[in-house]
Amino acid sequence: MFSNFIYFLAALVIYTTSELFDEPSGFGPGAIGFCLVSAAVFALVCRIYFNRLAVHGQSLPAQDIDQGVNTAVSRLSIAALVLFAVNIYGFRVNHLLYDVAVFQWVPTLGALLFLGLFLFYLILIWNFAYKIQKRFFTSSLTKKNFILSNIAFCLPAMLPWCFLSLLADFLGLLPFEGLNRFLNSTAGEVIYILFFVIAISVFGPVLIQRLWGCRPLAPGFDRQRIEKTCQMADLRYRDILVWNLFGGGMITAGVMGIVGRFRYILVTPALLACLDDDEIQGVILHEIGHVYHRHMVFYLFFFAGFIACNFVFFEPLMFIIYLLNPLYGGGAFWGVNQDTVHAAIICLVLIGLFILYFRFVFGLFMRHFERQADLHIFKYTDSPSALISTFYKIASLSRQSIDKPNWHHFSIGQRIRFLEKCRMNPGMIQNHHRKVKKMITGYLLAVGIVFLIGYSVSYGWLNTPFTQFVAGKILNRQLELDPGNSDLYVQVGDFYYDARQYEKAIVAYENVLKIDPTNVHALNNLAWLLVTCPDETFRNAARSLDLSSRAVDITKEAYVLDTYAEALYVNNHKARALAVAKQAFEISTDRKEYYRAQVTRFGKAQQN
Repeated sequence: MFSNFIYFLAALVIYTTSELFDEPSGFGPGAIGFCLVSAAVFALVCRIYFNRLAVHGQSLPAQDIDQGVNTAVSRLSIAALVLFAVNIYGFRVNHLLYDVAVFQWVPTLGALLFLGLFLFYLILIWNFAYKIQKRFFTSSLTKKNFILSNIAFCLPAMLPWCFLSLLADFLGLLPFEGLNRFLNSTAGEVIYILFFVIAISVFGPVLIQRLWGCRPLAPGFDRQRIEKTCQMADLRYRDILVWNLFGGGMITAGVMGIVGRFRYILVTPALLACLDDDEIQGVILHEIGHVYHRHMVFYLFFFAGFIACNFVFFEPLMFIIYLLNPLYGGGAFWGVNQDTVHAAIICLVLIGLFILYFRFVFGLFMRHFERQADLHIFKYTDSPSALISTFYKIASLSRQSIDKPNWHHFSIGQRIRFLEKCRMNPGMIQNHHRKVKKMITGYLLAVGIVFLIGYSVSYGWLNTPFTQFVAGKILNRQLELDPGNSDLYVQVGDFYYDARQYEKAIVAYENVLKIDPTNVHALNNLAWLLVTCPDETFRNAARSLDLSSRAVDITKEAYVLDTYAEALYVNNHKARALAVAKQAFEISTDRKEYYRAQVTRFGKAQQN
């Protein structure tokens, strides 16, 4: 189920990064046709896949069938992501409603509409998987409730972005230019996102428990024994809720909320029915362990760390990918332009980083946090027997192997064996807590270093050298693609001039003049370099006078006349230099003080 969080967030990345492509192209009948046909084909593939699995699964143990279904759902979910990306990137289906006014005013509505396409693909998967998976749930779980349960479980992954984007859209419609200007600034974006993340983390559980259809656990024996455990652990909470996840047939519990006033304890009917008093106490102590060790707060840090690093590294990453030039040749072979290939690669890299981060980094911490929550039972008893017996019941009733792997939990077998080792050697408990603290410290240091580097590259002291490096590489790349473009050589010359690489700048300007002998920019800048270069070995007064006089013959703008006056002065034509400098001053529309200073300078030189 947690994998669906990642799939939904990856789909969100796909949609939001589609802005990297060209401008919206409007209605496209071909896009509609592909969308419909591809959905029909995908539905057929899902049906065939699960029908074959159902036939082959008749002779397999239940745990093998369950593993096969999970594998099928994962593969088809990834295929759904690919199909969604093709629709968004390839056929631009998200552009079809671009001309509709309401979607221009509130872009988030369009995003929700087209993200619904990915949800539709997942619904197709769940629809065909139901006939196999229903054997693992209670008989009262209908296909409708199965699909709705999957949808409800995934929705919290979208809520923060949805509210954040909707609020930003509505603020943008308000006639407050100062506020909108602030929110569009870097500081404004950071403050806005930070405020919203804090707000949704505090108040979000109130909405989530409603989305999941939770209801307060009725007064009685079940509620009393949970309340007794919470009182023993001194846990503040708002309510104890019945969590009818997948018809209430799953043996599980949960806790959500970082503030006691908005914290909820969730228990499923199956958990209350199957476990005895000690086992329920063990499960609740496990959930209290998450609160005690502030795991939910650290989860916020993990999300914030990922967002912060992406924020400062996004533009540098775009440039680096462009410079690495991967797959551009292949794109040209298939008739795909370079900008489209570049955008597609950026999207793939972002999605890859996103999946790797949450699957491996986030998953690593989740596994160790779950183990740390398991160990919380030792705070109140010397024996973890109640929790161990609960794990055996979960494995038995769910007909799963205790060694079934899980990316966000250690397997049930691993958790049982670790608890037993801790019972025999209590020193392992503190060792694990210290290990988790070291992991968190290492994570915070790593994210801090990455963020500082990214910030320095994007906004700080590394920005100028990085920008100059990228600009030079991009200009050279463009020259490789269009070697006859004299304007590109001018830009290269300007770049090297600013970087004080004078020899390369001279070569670039000379290349311009070979292609376009009347290029005023190249004539003027090369003349200025040859007459004023700080490195005197590159100076050439006679060549500068020739070039500047050619530029003046083409145009008599103030900056061109100024270069010509400088060349005349260096070549000892002081009277002529003063006359040209005065002419430049008279026609100039800006930098008047500079041109006045030039006239004064040449006038004093002539008097001497």
